[in-house]
Amino acid sequence: MAEELSCDDAIEGLKALLSEKSDLETLAAAKIKQLTADLEAASAPVERMKTGFAHFKTEKYEKNPDLYEELSKGQSPKFMVFACSDSRVCPSHILDFQPGEAFTVRNIANMVPQYDKIKHSCVGAALEYAVLHLKVENILVMGHSCCGGIKGLMSIPDDGTTHSDFIENWVNICASAKNKVKAEFGDLDIAELCTHCEKEAVNVSLGNLLTYPFIKAAVLSKTLTLKGGYYNFLKGSFDFWCLDHGLSPPLTV
Repeated sequence: MAEELSCDDAIEGLKALLSEKSDLETLAAAKIKQLTADLEAASAPVERMKTGFAHFKTEKYEKNPDLYEELSKGQSPKFMVFACSDSRVCPSHILDFQPGEAFTVRNIANMVPQYDKIKHSCVGAALEYAVLHLKVENILVMGHSCCGGIKGLMSIPDDGTTHSDFIENWVNICASAKNKVKAEFGDLDIAELCTHCEKEAVNVSLGNLLTYPFIKAAVLSKTLTLKGGYYNFLKGSFDFWCLDHGLSPPLTV
């Protein structure tokens, strides 16, 4: 509130100062208009988040206090979901997960790297916590239509030339999906190739999950199932499939 008063005082001070110089009246009006617009633009994102939280609190939190009281005691989600960071594909929104139902990891193109204690250890930590501590029963890798990460993967030159610090190195996790799609559907246009790769990359990630010893053990003991999913927001459809033995081999780095 103090900051808002300070801004108001600054505007009033500017008005008073410039009103003494009649030849600067037009300039003063323009400066004040610009300053006001800048202040409004700066506060808009915060206001959007404030109104969003207010809606959540009144429409969800306060209407189901027992749920949040129970969640304060801990979490026991049945699902773990790997989803893309794409703003159009929030898994809780699409699958109607409620708080406490799904442990979620979001990254570029919803990829799961192979087991490695150093490289991509953030994914390993999330998997370890979800499987060994939370005892999730299902892991879903959820691909989607119009994925920019997959388009980036399909656009990497065959000579491996990269133009980014992080993105291309990351999406190469599913390079074997790209290679398979190009070998099988090389005569299709780039959009169609990307659609095929969006699904095949899910399969590669499912295969990569089995390189984690604790995941393989849980799958073999039938306490954990691995599932692939594909959300097409152009058609409003969602396809599920289970892990099988026909997956593309994971990329060996």
